[in-house]
Amino acid sequence: MDQAAEPQDLAIEPSPRSQRHTMPRPAAWSAARDFWELAKPEIALSVTISGLAGFLLGSEAGIELNTLALTLVGTALCAGAGGALNHFVERKHDALMRRTVNRPLPAGRVTPVAALGYGAILATLGLSALWFTNLLTTGLAALTLVLYLGAYTPLKRRTHYNTLVGTIPGALPALGGYTAATGTFGMAGWVVFAILALWQMPHFLALAWMYRKDYARARYAMLPVVHPDGHSTAQQLLLTTVALVAVSTLPTAIGNTGWTYLVGALILGAWLVVPAWAFYRSRSHGDARRVLKASIYYVPVLVALICADRWLL
Repeated sequence: MDQAAEPQDLAIEPSPRSQRHTMPRPAAWSAARDFWELAKPEIALSVTISGLAGFLLGSEAGIELNTLALTLVGTALCAGAGGALNHFVERKHDALMRRTVNRPLPAGRVTPVAALGYGAILATLGLSALWFTNLLTTGLAALTLVLYLGAYTPLKRRTHYNTLVGTIPGALPALGGYTAATGTFGMAGWVVFAILALWQMPHFLALAWMYRKDYARARYAMLPVVHPDGHSTAQQLLLTTVALVAVSTLPTAIGNTGWTYLVGALILGAWLVVPAWAFYRSRSHGDARRVLKASIYYVPVLVALICADRWLL
């Protein structure tokens, strides 16, 4: 039912301040926000931080600031490219999930052609920046995009092993950070790759459990969808978390870090194991969310520990 109009003499003229609050945002601002969302900035930030972790572990003799800047910029741009191109590839499936239905492509705010072009531009800029570090790092970034879009993304609708496959492109930027600093593969590079690969398992399994109904609606073959009782999800989440704690001690074992890092890594690992154990016992949405939150902070804190061990203490 329509509301009756107020008498003119009782209507209150809105103040200039309230008018400013109710005015719609300019179209350019909305478009910029949509393209920012296409780049998946939260994931791009996490990927860039993992690249920083690899670079720091490879910089035993000191940091070359120009190379570091190129590495971080190139990694961030390539991660943004992967996000935008993933939006393009999965736009029809995103339209089926409540969590993603309002993304720029399924909502119709950005055209598929624009998203594809945007992703291609970001990839070109990112790979160009990494080219000035070395060819090995550039190749790893290109391989990351190929595996992420050509292997992990289509496998999400075919097999629950997609999460395991996805750990490879997810961890390659950390190895790329190491190669950017050293120009070669090395034991520490593979160690940081293993740390980031294992970290992704509890992170994405917790997310998949929280949104399992959404994934089922879009016919994604995520582990909680294929095995809805949650036993396999909880078991894999806990086992990979424990493995992560063990592997996170290897930088000290191979001589790249000292006791400061080791003690901090063990405390950080225990902080992640606690909610993982709770989720294993309860399989509740709340405990899955606690695992997810702890995992979000894990990589930045790990980088801080490397910095503290190397230069502050």
